[in-house]
Amino acid sequence: MNILFVCGMNQWRSPTGAAIFKNSPVHAARSAGTSPNARIKISQSLIDWADIVFVMEKRHRLILAEKYLLSKQIIVLDIPDEYQYMDPELVAMIRISIMPYVGELD
Repeated sequence: MNILFVCGMNQWRSPTGAAIFKNSPVHAARSAGTSPNARIKISQSLIDWADIVFVMEKRHRLILAEKYLLSKQIIVLDIPDEYQYMDPELVAMIRISIMPYVGELD
């Protein structure tokens, strides 16, 4: 399963989501941001690559819906922008939030 994580700047939250799957034998994960200044900017090709897209906030889903053709499920995780990369609390929140969609992680 190809998983895409999206936040605003692609600095802390979405890269953390992708990093959780770094050594997964069954999932591939990438991350992107919705801001024009994002480290990796969201694109139609990234959306097309993904089987499922997780966004950190409702506004990220709205931005995707306005700018891109969406043919897959977009899941809002409701994770605020108050965590650093790989913050243990952020990792736990992401793992718990995505479990119903991707199953148990190692």
